[in-house]
Amino acid sequence: MSGWRCDGVTFAYPESARPAISELSLQIPAGACTAVLGPNGSGKSTLLRLLLGTLAPAAGRIELDDRPLGAWSRDELARQVGVVPQGEEAVFPMTVREMVTMGRYPHLGPWRRAGDADRRAVDDAMRRCDVHTMAARDIGTLSGGERQRARVARALAQQAPTLALDEPTAALDVAHEMAIFELLRDLGHAGKTVLLITHNLNLAARYADRLVLLDGGRLAAEGTPAQVLTRETVERVYGWPVEIVPHPGPGPDAGAPQVVPLSGEQCGRMERGHAA
Repeated sequence: MSGWRCDGVTFAYPESARPAISELSLQIPAGACTAVLGPNGSGKSTLLRLLLGTLAPAAGRIELDDRPLGAWSRDELARQVGVVPQGEEAVFPMTVREMVTMGRYPHLGPWRRAGDADRRAVDDAMRRCDVHTMAARDIGTLSGGERQRARVARALAQQAPTLALDEPTAALDVAHEMAIFELLRDLGHAGKTVLLITHNLNLAARYADRLVLLDGGRLAAEGTPAQVLTRETVERVYGWPVEIVPHPGPGPDAGAPQVVPLSGEQCGRMERGHAA
């Protein structure tokens, strides 16, 4: 199992002035947690749609586990990749348990009813995402953060070898955000291929094995957190002066690079220093 691979991938939206993704080549390794970072409009969500096959590249090649993405049927992809979208609306009333059980549909097909193994998978996913106590509640009564945890639980219930998540901790409080990041790290270390899109540079550095940094649809950097989150690279991509400091620990993430944006007053001093 080798994960995703992009070779020279380019994609442009109709009537766009420039490609959203331009000549992109990178590897998303199997059995690890990879975080995709970048400013707004850098191409993060477009890259995810290309990797999931919902968009087709104008040029280049995408492979999943050494097979061209186009060679995978939709049913095969549904069993292979669990997806947490950035946002979605429930089109009809359903309970949290019913929503999480939808993660079992790729294994059940249209007619087979859920069995004991399916129920165990749903129960475990709800417990790991801390939504088990609200199993009977209607999705429409949940907060944004609670709904997001239910979406993550649905993807876990799918028990796919690959997970792709677009801003999965959006709207979560600190405790649940930390719990989701720790869960994704542990899933990667247990052998799942985890692809995570996030704006949180510091938590990505603490919990992801590898980072991919995009800038204007191009690859700005990839590698370990220490290789990617350097002061020079972060300032160039985000256009704001920063300091990079090691995470104090304790714990396995001790020493991970942490980005500290400088204040506007500090920015002015830096600019005057460069001018001198």
